[in-house]
Amino acid sequence: MPGHTGPMATLLRVTVFGVSVVGVFDGGRRRNRNPLGPTEAEVRANLAGEASADAALALHELESSITPAEPAADETAVPRDLTAAAFFDVDNTMVQGASIVHFARGLAARKYLNTADLVDFAWKQVKFRVTGKESSTDVASGREKALSFIRGRSTAELARLGEEIYDEIIADKIWPGTRALAQMHLDAGQQVWLVTATPVELAQVIAKRLGLTGALGTVAESENGLFTGRLVGDILHGLGKAHAVRTLAIREGLNLKRCTAYSDSHNDVPMLSLCGTAVAINPDSDLRELAKNRGWEIRDFRTARKAAKVGVPTALVLGAAGGALAAVITRRKVPIAS
Repeated sequence: MPGHTGPMATLLRVTVFGVSVVGVFDGGRRRNRNPLGPTEAEVRANLAGEASADAALALHELESSITPAEPAADETAVPRDLTAAAFFDVDNTMVQGASIVHFARGLAARKYLNTADLVDFAWKQVKFRVTGKESSTDVASGREKALSFIRGRSTAELARLGEEIYDEIIADKIWPGTRALAQMHLDAGQQVWLVTATPVELAQVIAKRLGLTGALGTVAESENGLFTGRLVGDILHGLGKAHAVRTLAIREGLNLKRCTAYSDSHNDVPMLSLCGTAVAINPDSDLRELAKNRGWEIRDFRTARKAAKVGVPTALVLGAAGGALAAVITRRKVPIAS
């Protein structure tokens, strides 16, 4: 990985689903002495993006070797479009709600998390959906909790849990409209990738279940198949997503002007702006306004639309928080098979 080596750099080997991905980690320090150079946050975002692309392509290659593509049934089959692809955000774009909260619900049902952890996850998501902005404190707290949970656990265990929880909870949360858009790109012979802050192991499960090409997600460091409790770079978010998409496009020979990006969040504007076509799916207020100004297509698959801003935040907070608590109480009353 040119540009990342230096006196403070260290070689980092990450294993995802048994696939080894090697990179260079510089501890988030600036890569040069130019005061106008990249900030530490930008360096971490770039590293996260590159690690995500490495892991995504390695997993895709592994998956392809296990399940070879079937030969075309006839000459009328749609040929592969080698230079175009679609990139879909996951939370509130492909999946209703936050995938990490759904995963947390599954973990709570299996006694991996306690009630306080689940409510904390849900509450932070409620605040984000109401305000449309993420608190740096909440992000840091969520990151630390997630890393403390996986530290010492095997990558295989996380993958297995992801498959179980997808089938139990997330499968019913897929937006049919967004799934149809993804299928449209697949039918056109294009690659379709998920791009999410969710751990790449879980993102890969969602992509596989939906029949997509693969997933770009947050990469957690692992050694000998066990998570160390550290991230490679940072959570795949904002600029990190854009860098992951750009890196994958270069390696796959994609023409970004022919690619399409989908998201619900203003935080994903870097990724949306990177592609020739951007589509706002179930957009937050900031993204909706920006999409209108830039002439981006807007698609809203939510059944309940906001009639007015006044009074909505309070009702939304109470409803979402109440739903999360009800889910916890229900699960406590129903015995869970071991």
